[in-house]
Amino acid sequence: MSDEAVKIPKALDGLGGWFDDRFHGARGVRVLMRKVFPDHWTFMLGEIALWSFVILLLTGTYLALFFVPSAQEVVYHGSYAKLDGISMSQAYASTLNISFDIRGGLLIRQIHHWAANLFMVAIFAHMLRVFFTGAYRKPREVNWLIGITLLLLGMLEGLFGYSLPDDQLSGAGLRIFEGVLQGIPIVGTYLAFFLFGGEFPGNAIIPRMYIIHVFLIPGLILALITAHLFIMFWQKHTQMPAYGNTERNVVGQPFWPYFLLKGQAWFFFIFGVLATLSTFAQINPVWLYGPYTPLAISSASQPDWYMGILEGALRIMPSWEINFLGHTLTLSVLIPFAVPLGIIFTGAALWPFFEQWATGDRSEHHVNDRPRNVPVRTGTGVAAICFYGILWAEGANDVLADNFDVPLYTITWIARIAVFVVPIGAYFVTKRICLGLQRHDTSMLTHGLEIGIIKQLPDGGFVEEERPLTPEERGKIDSKKVPLALPAPGEPDANGVPAPASRGPMGWARGVANRAFTETVAAPDGHGNGHPDGHEAIEGPEHAAVGAGEPGESGEHADEEQ
Repeated sequence: MSDEAVKIPKALDGLGGWFDDRFHGARGVRVLMRKVFPDHWTFMLGEIALWSFVILLLTGTYLALFFVPSAQEVVYHGSYAKLDGISMSQAYASTLNISFDIRGGLLIRQIHHWAANLFMVAIFAHMLRVFFTGAYRKPREVNWLIGITLLLLGMLEGLFGYSLPDDQLSGAGLRIFEGVLQGIPIVGTYLAFFLFGGEFPGNAIIPRMYIIHVFLIPGLILALITAHLFIMFWQKHTQMPAYGNTERNVVGQPFWPYFLLKGQAWFFFIFGVLATLSTFAQINPVWLYGPYTPLAISSASQPDWYMGILEGALRIMPSWEINFLGHTLTLSVLIPFAVPLGIIFTGAALWPFFEQWATGDRSEHHVNDRPRNVPVRTGTGVAAICFYGILWAEGANDVLADNFDVPLYTITWIARIAVFVVPIGAYFVTKRICLGLQRHDTSMLTHGLEIGIIKQLPDGGFVEEERPLTPEERGKIDSKKVPLALPAPGEPDANGVPAPASRGPMGWARGVANRAFTETVAAPDGHGNGHPDGHEAIEGPEHAAVGAGEPGESGEHADEEQ
């Protein structure tokens, strides 16, 4: 795409020239404007998280003008008559004041809360898209780790955010959080004492949470988002497998004006949806819960959905304590806190490096995988979703027991069994489905696509007519790449000597993992793994690069890597 393709408005030309004469930034701006972004809709999931965070900053700034982060006790005499004359903290009283006495306060509160939920939904969905398509592979491992950190910070930010109003529901969640901290061996009591400033609940926790929620974590999130976008811009965007998409180009539309205008429209659309949702769908009605008191707790007390995994893990865990070196280890709290998050987040963080180790694939990847073509990865992702979902549902076991008229402990025992059985079953079922879809793709390459016209043969039989695949249809199927199998444990090479990497327990483990990753349905001769669209096989067990054909344009702008 030539420089003339980027049209600078005349109104900005003079101003831009003035700045360029002094700061010499025209070249960088020109590169930014020419940056090509793919058009696939799934790439907008990250945009939802970005704009939700912007809305959180805007609405949070407004709420900070009226919220009083203090646990000092006052007597409420505001507009909400049902709590008139009740003693409560200044934090809770100011939340009621925002909800009932500040113009637009309740709407902004609800937009802020809905935006927090949408932010977490978008991060989860975005990371699932990245995982299932393999967009975390070299050279994007660092951005994947940044995404995991953002998810953890978002969960912690949400926990402190909905605990600030000091209502009965948030106070119960804060009490659980304090118990979890104390369950950490040796240092737990010190951490809880440091955060709460003494015995629970104390008077220091609300102002400390306010500083963490308003300044510390948002600053970290903003810095990580900036780094995430910079790295994505520098490394170029991944793209979905399609005809003309290769490892050496990006097919899509330029940043200016197409992507910039689309992003702005997306922001206003997201804001409009959140405003509509906040107008008609009530969320977190703190006035119904009343001020927090440690002496009371209500039924159906659940945190926001993204913290449900911890709540469910606590409810599913049997009572279990042991004494070790004079210390009491409360495993019924420590295990639910450490194990589920450890399995999901540590596993996610290590997965790119595990996959690289198992496959021997050290090449760069800019074209994503189709989930069906990587059954092990797809099955593992579905298993993790099932594991997370069961714990999330168990976090509302009292609600499920009440609505389905099932004993509470029956629900708990079902969850205790399902949390092991369902993810394992989901992995194998998903893997077989992926292989079945590969067989379907192979059939289409061999026989073509059925068009729904039935023809009767002279012998009385019936067949369905088929047509050859179009280049676009064939390009998507031919994007399949399968790493070559590594030597099996103890298998000798051409000289009759076993490869050093295949020896011992680690060699055996790598061999097993490699056989799992290389299980596939072979493409018919002349199709896939070397098709002239630039989708070639991964060459060699420890290859350094993947070959690619000439970059394709597909009638759109193509950003070529020099």
